[in-house]
Amino acid sequence: SPQILGLLAGKFSIFQLFFAALLLGFASLLWLQLSCSGEAAPPGRGGPPRPCPPEPPAPPADDPSLLAFVPYMHRFLSKKRIRHHILVLNQVDHFRFNRASLINVGFLESGNDTDYIAMHDVDLLPLNEQLDYGFPEAGPFHVASPELHPLYHYKTYVGGILLLTKQHYEMCNGMSNRFWGWGREDDEFYRRIKGAGLQVRRPSGITTGYETFQHLHDPAWRKRDQKRIAAQKQEQFKVDREGGLNNVRYRIESRTALSVAGAPCTVLNILLDCDASETPWCTFG
Repeated sequence: SPQILGLLAGKFSIFQLFFAALLLGFASLLWLQLSCSGEAAPPGRGGPPRPCPPEPPAPPADDPSLLAFVPYMHRFLSKKRIRHHILVLNQVDHFRFNRASLINVGFLESGNDTDYIAMHDVDLLPLNEQLDYGFPEAGPFHVASPELHPLYHYKTYVGGILLLTKQHYEMCNGMSNRFWGWGREDDEFYRRIKGAGLQVRRPSGITTGYETFQHLHDPAWRKRDQKRIAAQKQEQFKVDREGGLNNVRYRIESRTALSVAGAPCTVLNILLDCDASETPWCTFG
């Protein structure tokens, strides 16, 4: 009431009142959540707990980590009724980052109960629910197309989020294992796709442009993976016609089933192996 507000205003600053209002709002939301689930029901009252109101779609968190990615993608795909399992491919060796080899490992470790894979960067979250994550029967489907990705806009780009049937991935012999450090493996994989006689398809009818995804990547992280040593500069534009799924060398250190904010995933801690005589740029400094 005006009387109560006037009394409070005489003893507290505007900031204190605002902070108190935030605390009260948080407390009321907490009580609503507990009471509707039955956990805070008054003693002596029977009957089933009140159903909670529908949970609105949660916006992506600002933290570029699995704590943001796993629950967000689980909600996103569940709402689209797409059966899925999230494999977190975590490289734990001392070599430089090798995204292509990790995806090869993920493919080999995905099991026989999956019929297609999503090569999905953990720092890219889809904001438009019209994006298609369904079975890519007609060929590789590039969800994060150049017209929609916030950073990469060249027409041969196939990174970020790419869906392939397991048959099509095998036709390409997976990805090259020669790309240690960040970047260029997607460009080489585009040539593999074309060489296998496959056609890359992309979304249509999406009107959200560069606001279609939230990109959480900070280029300042893992600076050693951004650099190119001398020999690597010549090799990075070549097509690897021999290596891929057939020669990826790795060991699974551990396989752990986790639940992140109620969303299931499996974390694979992966030890990659490097032949320094073939790719001396797998180490740096």
